[in-house]
Amino acid sequence: MSAPTPTPALVEEVAITPANINDGKAGPAALPDNPGEVFADSAYRGQHFRDAIHAKGGTPRIIVTAMWGRDEQETLARLDAWNQPIHRVRGRIEKIFGTWKCCYGLRRMRWRGLAKASIQVRLTAIAYNLKRTLSIITAAAA
Repeated sequence: MSAPTPTPALVEEVAITPANINDGKAGPAALPDNPGEVFADSAYRGQHFRDAIHAKGGTPRIIVTAMWGRDEQETLARLDAWNQPIHRVRGRIEKIFGTWKCCYGLRRMRWRGLAKASIQVRLTAIAYNLKRTLSIITAAAA
């Protein structure tokens, strides 16, 4: 049996939220219908976000940063066991954000306002996908 081929790291969907609203509160509005597995960092740990994922038929895969009332070694082992598969997926996602910040100038928004910021992020996603697609096609042809 062969291993499944990994999906290319292309941006498929973008949700823009205001910067003055915390991630955990803005997250449920950004969820698509039938989201599947939802990978998120610890900013999304709240029950509000988990309930929104379950309501849309998804499975939360949220980083856990602390556990209380257990032996330290057991706690660290449980945290590592839970977070390791999540880190692998999130690492691929965070790489996209890092590229946007480093190479596409998305460290700061060029314009004020949600609509203009949305345009900047969407244009960045298009540019990233075009460059990434070229890399994928080149690798497939070789």
